[in-house]
Amino acid sequence: MTTLSRFRTFAAASFSLLALAACAGSDDPAGPVTPANGTLTVTVSGLPTGVNAAVTVTGPSSYSQSPTASATYSVAPGTYTVAAAQVTTNNVRYNAAITGSPATVTSNATATATVTYTLTANPTVTLSGSIAANRTLTPDTNYVLRGFVYVNSGATLTINAGTKIVGDTTALGSALFVLRGARIVANGTEAAPVVFTSQRTAGNRSPGDWGGLVIVGNGRANRTGNVIVEGSNGSVVGANQAGTIYTGGTVDTDNSGTLRYVRVEFAGYATLTDAELNSFTFAAVGSGTTVEYVQALAGLDDNFEWFGGSVNGKYLVSYESGDDHFDGSEGYRGLNQFMIGMQSTFITPRPGAGAVSTDPQGFEIDGCNGGGCVAPSGANAQSAGRDDGLYNMNVFANFTMIGTPTGVTVPGSGGVGAVLRRGTGGYYLNGVLARWPRAGISLRDSTSNNRFLVDSLIVRNLYFAENGVLASGANFDAAGSNFGQESAFAARNSNIVVGAGTVTAASLFTTLPTVSGTTTGASFDWSPAASSPIATGGLNSFAADPRIAARVGTFITPTAYRGAAAPGGAKWWAGWTNYARN
Repeated sequence: MTTLSRFRTFAAASFSLLALAACAGSDDPAGPVTPANGTLTVTVSGLPTGVNAAVTVTGPSSYSQSPTASATYSVAPGTYTVAAAQVTTNNVRYNAAITGSPATVTSNATATATVTYTLTANPTVTLSGSIAANRTLTPDTNYVLRGFVYVNSGATLTINAGTKIVGDTTALGSALFVLRGARIVANGTEAAPVVFTSQRTAGNRSPGDWGGLVIVGNGRANRTGNVIVEGSNGSVVGANQAGTIYTGGTVDTDNSGTLRYVRVEFAGYATLTDAELNSFTFAAVGSGTTVEYVQALAGLDDNFEWFGGSVNGKYLVSYESGDDHFDGSEGYRGLNQFMIGMQSTFITPRPGAGAVSTDPQGFEIDGCNGGGCVAPSGANAQSAGRDDGLYNMNVFANFTMIGTPTGVTVPGSGGVGAVLRRGTGGYYLNGVLARWPRAGISLRDSTSNNRFLVDSLIVRNLYFAENGVLASGANFDAAGSNFGQESAFAARNSNIVVGAGTVTAASLFTTLPTVSGTTTGASFDWSPAASSPIATGGLNSFAADPRIAARVGTFITPTAYRGAAAPGGAKWWAGWTNYARN
């Protein structure tokens, strides 16, 4: 081998050794090459603008995202699962259909999953028989009340805001009874009230399409024996033929639950002749119960009726009634403030549901009447309750009560703003009685007059306008008839102001429309009009009369105005009340 050959061989060997040495020490400190990310696109459609989707995306290494709308993600290669839940908005449901899941994402590539929401019908649930355990009703379900439905003692029926319950029009008289010892907790809101109404569609509804809401408490009443709720023993599907007893209670502070932002519409079925259910029936309901922002619309019988008990209320609205707007009797001792009653017509009931009353009034307040009105020592039976402090002694403050306009036929002996009779007491403060075609107020009998003369029936600071068009402009009982002459109220310092003949009911308020088929709840503005006489003249302090102060406590607030609304104040009826003729 030549020297040159030996050198070449040595050099090649040396190069090989160096190469091997270099390979032996070449571990890359950055590790293996990571595959490039890909893209996952989730497309969401079908929901109303502004409504969030309920989507989840999961994948390798605990990857998780919750997009509320269409979204794009940079993700590691792998398999990803897209899931979606039902969405409820404005009381309707949207179901989701998904395509492209699971989605396999590769480096530098895009995979797409699509979530398509579609409107689906809310389920319908029929309520019947008894509710024996706690139950909650929600706005994403349609509820049909079939026959008499009873919430049994010990159970609480919770009704969430926005829930709608309809009375089954194929089971005439369907009604909800919250029995003694049970509770209803119906907490609506201004934007989403709880609504009880007819099963029929708007434009086809009638008073008497269903029964109504009946609450029975454990408060005291002034009738003895086993007296049943009027109409509770009728031949209605599921009815207890013995009726529902409400007398015999002992706890005036009893709590039957809460009604807040609740409407009852097109109710009031007559289960038997002269035995009608009301829109709202409060039978011996105690003062532990909360009632505020509630409305009755187009009821066949009374829109609100209290039998005994001491439940208080604020912000009560009654539009169109087949009988009385507010009816209290049998030792009712509750306090109520801010009340609106309006009658523009006399309603036509559903055929077969009963007849409208022959004497519909604004207020109809009785002491005691019927079986079990036991005469106390030395008194008439209408004065039942005297010996045990159970005179009918309701308080109604800041009420606006408007009767029918000229030209509307008034049934029988109806059309009086306030009828006080049968031994009643009670306080009537800072109210407005206007457009009642027969009279503003009537004090019907000697037993009620006895309460009036001893100051357990007190009327203070009312305003009358446009009353008595059927009785030569009468605002009070005519001389020689009954006991409510103007001079009698003046003698008791009632401070009732009678507006001049040129003052109309409509002129008192910001907006009192001529009601028609296009009138809605938004058509009314019960605030005093500019320079309205009811913007002033209220009893703005109770300190001067300790009887009133003691009776109303802190629940009733004195006001410098008369009627249900403060000048320039909150329009508390707006947004949640309804008006419709059918």
